[in-house]
Amino acid sequence: MVNAISRQKAPSYCDVLIVGAGPAGVAAALTLVASGKDVLIIDKAMFPRDKCCGDGLTTGALRLLEMLGFDPSTVANYKICDEISLRSPSGREIQLDLPNNRDSRAGQFAAIAPRIELDNALVQHARASGVRIVENCAFVSVAQQNSQEIIVNTDSPSDFKEITARFLIAADGMWSPVRKSLGAAQTSYLGEWHAFRQYVSNVTGPASKRLFVWFEKDLLPGYAWSFPLPNGRANIGFGILRGSKYTVQEMKALWVELLTRPHIASALGKDATLEGRHTAWPIPARITSAKLCSGRTLFIGDAVCAADTMTGEGIGQALLTGVLAGEAITSSSQYNQHKICNLYSRKIKREFFADHRMSFALGKVLQNVVLTRGVLRLAGSSDWTRRNFVRWMFEDEPRAAVLTPSRWHRKFLKRDGAFKTSAARETN
Repeated sequence: MVNAISRQKAPSYCDVLIVGAGPAGVAAALTLVASGKDVLIIDKAMFPRDKCCGDGLTTGALRLLEMLGFDPSTVANYKICDEISLRSPSGREIQLDLPNNRDSRAGQFAAIAPRIELDNALVQHARASGVRIVENCAFVSVAQQNSQEIIVNTDSPSDFKEITARFLIAADGMWSPVRKSLGAAQTSYLGEWHAFRQYVSNVTGPASKRLFVWFEKDLLPGYAWSFPLPNGRANIGFGILRGSKYTVQEMKALWVELLTRPHIASALGKDATLEGRHTAWPIPARITSAKLCSGRTLFIGDAVCAADTMTGEGIGQALLTGVLAGEAITSSSQYNQHKICNLYSRKIKREFFADHRMSFALGKVLQNVVLTRGVLRLAGSSDWTRRNFVRWMFEDEPRAAVLTPSRWHRKFLKRDGAFKTSAARETN
């Protein structure tokens, strides 16, 4: 008994070990510590570290961040966005507006937050909430697991060389080393999408304030984007579906050509200057066929392929998988493996599967130029369609909410945004 008690007080012992300190891992940790769990996160990186991303936060992501007690003012280059421009393959532009936080006090429905800043701020928030986080500590292998605990080896030369936990959460990306160690890897998997991003400064065109999505005819069902940041900067890039017109190897040359297209160049302004180097990354979006758990391990975020299969958006999805994993573990005071895994699987199926299938079907529609033009024409046909389409587009409600009665509520597409009580920021 003495040895057991002393071991539980050791730095390398915890109730739940989380591999990966991105949004998914932090969301799981915050959910767990709120229920009194001792949580340890390890990450191979040192923060702040960049993550190749479009940096966009949907309404769903913002509501989850608010629920987790996050303060957006801790992100220096955070920008609320309410002006949206969609460009049809025909060249027709549709102007959409989300409810404006500054004027109507309705809360935030979309925001841009550079991942190097957002992820670091989330790590600091987790630490302040009681989560232990060890950086520069990479997962190596699952050494052992039984009906009571799981033992993990890392490359740390310190007290965390071997970590013992009651449960493990893998938030370690689409090529999850944890999944590989458990023999549950998805061989030869490269993701459904591939995206390409670069930051740009000296933006003097409308892209300095307005969020642009360009449905280029040759990119469908992919698209190009420009997301505004403070001080005349923007995150600009494009994404393609694997197996579409362009290969991943052609993306670099395509990027140069895209920037010369008149409507994109005009949106950025003649003085726009590319910053640093471009980056590219794969996006996993097959949660309905991914393995959700293995033994005493739950997979979340990119490790469970949770990104939206229509848009490639993944921050809100990552946060939600983290919350659901945390809730599943706290449901069992004895850390019953089967109860936790079954509950997590049910939660994931309820919150993701219908939306994934809806997004997959809509993605098929967007492969067709004529159908894409029709959808966007319908979206901009009236004040009602413009108002509700943009809220649906930014996941004010789940993609397939209309088809899942269990998620219906009286304020459908009429709820306030996130962070309503916080001071409104300037959006220019």
